[in-house]
Amino acid sequence: MTYHPPIAEMTRTARRLGQDRLAATARYAEATPSTREAILTEVARLATDILAPLNRPGDRHPAVLENGVVRTSPGYAEGYRAIAEGGWIGIAADPQHGGLGLPQSLAVMVSEMMASACLSISLCPLLSQGQIEAIEHHASEGLKALYLPPLVAGRWTGTMNLTEPQAGSDVGALRAKATPNADGSYAVTGQKIWISWGDHDMAENVIHLVLARLPDAPAGSRGISLFLVPKILPEDDAGAERPRLGQPNRVRCLSLEHKMGLHGSPTAVMEFDGATGWLVGEPNRGLACMFTMMNNARLQVGIQGVAIAEAATQAALAWASDRVQGRTPDGDRSILGHADVRRMLMRMKAQTRVARAIAYDCAFALDMGHAAADPAERAAQARRGALLTPIAKAYGTDTGIEVANLAVQVHGGAGYCEDTGVAQYARDVRITAIYEGTNGIQAMDLVGRKLTGDDGAALDALLAEIEATADAARAAGLEAEATALTSARSKAAGVMRWMLGHDDRDRAAGAGPFLHQLATVLGGHYLLRAALDGGDEERALAAYWCAQALPQAHADAQAATAGAAQLYALDAETLAATV
Repeated sequence: MTYHPPIAEMTRTARRLGQDRLAATARYAEATPSTREAILTEVARLATDILAPLNRPGDRHPAVLENGVVRTSPGYAEGYRAIAEGGWIGIAADPQHGGLGLPQSLAVMVSEMMASACLSISLCPLLSQGQIEAIEHHASEGLKALYLPPLVAGRWTGTMNLTEPQAGSDVGALRAKATPNADGSYAVTGQKIWISWGDHDMAENVIHLVLARLPDAPAGSRGISLFLVPKILPEDDAGAERPRLGQPNRVRCLSLEHKMGLHGSPTAVMEFDGATGWLVGEPNRGLACMFTMMNNARLQVGIQGVAIAEAATQAALAWASDRVQGRTPDGDRSILGHADVRRMLMRMKAQTRVARAIAYDCAFALDMGHAAADPAERAAQARRGALLTPIAKAYGTDTGIEVANLAVQVHGGAGYCEDTGVAQYARDVRITAIYEGTNGIQAMDLVGRKLTGDDGAALDALLAEIEATADAARAAGLEAEATALTSARSKAAGVMRWMLGHDDRDRAAGAGPFLHQLATVLGGHYLLRAALDGGDEERALAAYWCAQALPQAHADAQAATAGAAQLYALDAETLAATV
């Protein structure tokens, strides 16, 4: 099974979304189409030649904890070194600290290829990138000068420590504590679970961002602070070109989780026993600081879903092209001639392109929210990026799961066996709908902060764009597709008004269907734009989506506006009864 980076399709998607505009901004003047082409070509080589061969060995020979040291899967150290030496960890980081200063729009394209090739190893640089952004935004100048250069260079790696046994999505319930030391540092104590790449042997040091409570902190999420805690304490002051490492900190990996998938990525239980750490940001404002890292990670996790969907689609298409089973209506010797196989493959291909377009559009909006010259456009793009983030994360990962499952189905019994590799895609991608905020949390964020925060203004603007696409399609003779998109868009606009007029309980009850409805309508928007710009393939995918996917938006509208009463019709005792 071979992965082929779809550079041409990725580039077309970026161009149709307007990403060439980034090079016209002062901030991203170097992000030219030629720069993008050169970077994608080089990363494609890295993905196919170095990372993809690590995917199966990492699954079959997981990371292990031996005598207090986490030993990574065969070849992972060399693969990680290739990523770091290529400069890809710091692709979007500030050049002041050794980064390339390129836009997130390009960073997510790089991440997609790495994750398609080997999701487990790609997760390590992703976490470092999120930590780099959090430190850039919130840490003191001294911490930035000491920690950012080795993180950007990949000599050190980063983690995110939120979850505790009693505090999963309810971060406000955490108990880890931090006590001030006389020298201005803090003694951090507590246990954190499910820490991806919490320890390993691929880099010199591991830097933990840890949420904990100060002694006088108020209860709940308002009393959480953020601390930077290194595995090994640096000896040099800020500004050293290559900081020397001194004594180990009071940090250790207690165990590694035995997981459904992502076997090559060590998921650790971490213990902080009076470990030395430094405050990042203001006291009791740690959750806001950590959200900088989490929002970066949420878009990147959405890309992980796209990446697995792409790899699984390629595997299914290759299998279906060669597999001969039964007589087909059109006389095709392979199972590509069977209607049900065609149904699955068309769904896989179209859905992957939709999820990619949503994620790329989100990244572009976030970039323009920083780089646009006009303050009004910066504000509008920032709102658009914030609105699209939960959709990109949830729909991207739901797509990865659905498409991986369909790839197993296309392979038939062979797909259920491990030798074809598609079962690993299904196992690996399943976690993406859970970590970095479950997809249910993404949906509640959409109908809560993102929708009500601006009274629907960002979504109104997006819906207006969708209607403009329908008008352009109608003018180009795509009447049926335009009508289907207009109808689905109107349904989404009606649900938006319903959401704004109802309370939190009713909005939460319909949040999941509403997010899916918006993603489906956006799919019609992006695929029709591609049809207006492309050829026969693009027009066929747009016609398929408008005829067979957009009707789901009407069903989603009914579910999204049903309210909470039906969900709570059974009391808790009756619902939980097993007899």
